Amino acid sequence: MAGLPATEPGSARPVERASGAVLLVGGTGFIGSAVLRQLLGEADAPRTAPQLRVLSRRPPAGRPETAGLRYLAGDLMDRSTLRGSCSGADVLVHTASYVGRDSRKCHDINYAGTQALLEEAQRAGVRRVVYVSTASVYGSGPHRGVREGELGPAPGSAASASRLGAERAVRDARGIVLRPHLVYGAGDRWFVPALARLLRRVPAWPMGVSSAGSLVAVDDLARIVAALVRAPLGPGAEPGEPYHVAHPSPVRMRRLVVLLCGLLGLPQPRTCASPEEHRVLAARGMPELSDHQHALLTQDHWYDSSRIWRRTGVDPGPGFEDRFAQCADWYRRHLADGVGT
Repeated sequence: MAGLPATEPGSARPVERASGAVLLVGGTGFIGSAVLRQLLGEADAPRTAPQLRVLSRRPPAGRPETAGLRYLAGDLMDRSTLRGSCSGADVLVHTASYVGRDSRKCHDINYAGTQALLEEAQRAGVRRVVYVSTASVYGSGPHRGVREGELGPAPGSAASASRLGAERAVRDARGIVLRPHLVYGAGDRWFVPALARLLRRVPAWPMGVSSAGSLVAVDDLARIVAALVRAPLGPGAEPGEPYHVAHPSPVRMRRLVVLLCGLLGLPQPRTCASPEEHRVLAARGMPELSDHQHALLTQDHWYDSSRIWRRTGVDPGPGFEDRFAQCADWYRRHLADGVGT
């Protein structure tokens, strides 16, 4: 995997790299645990690994710590538990979020909790902040090939609105914001499981719909985060900038439906409903699926992510079908016999 250059452009003077700890917030969650695996797996010797601290509301039972890894208990809803968490850290990686529909929790965790973290980071002299947000801050599409800065945010839920607020706080602090769209892989409890539930309850697909979406495997997202953690701390980067994170090739959702039906042994859905009729059927069969979530599955939502791959020098990887094959067994076990549906 290619990394960022170790010198300033036009200079042979080495650029300083992070020497203090990395604080990973949300390191026991879906994305955070992938980032943790990546950071731990990249070290070819204990001396080359950054000191890692994982802040989580519920650290793992027994706290399976290894050399250079320590778990801290902290709750984004209780700023008193965050005091001192950033001490000695050079880099803060924030992957924690609440994506439910409780607007108070959205505000307290995503927005106020991020502000409290940033205050701790400022007090501790943290030199880089990386925040994993979401392309859902743009709201419902269709969106086709949008570059950063071309589309204004229009969040359609309390979760997305609060994460947009967190983004603004991070950007004001000259941090880096990552906007993946749909993330899949081992540990996914929303995207593919939600689609599986929809296919089981509504075995139809809108006629004439061949929507495309920006997808990224969670391990590829983790490689991007790890590259930013390793990047030089000197000047020259674009602080406060958001980046889309997705594989460069958008995925046709109908293709994902075909693969998922084959994986779960489901019949291929009938294409006998108009988009409007399909939304009505989905509302009846899966009332927990919001209009916005339905749109994400049935309308174009794909974003130009070339800037982040260029900046980090990371290879985007082989693409959706190969990556999905690598995690198919996990999905098969998780979704077997309707578990999680």
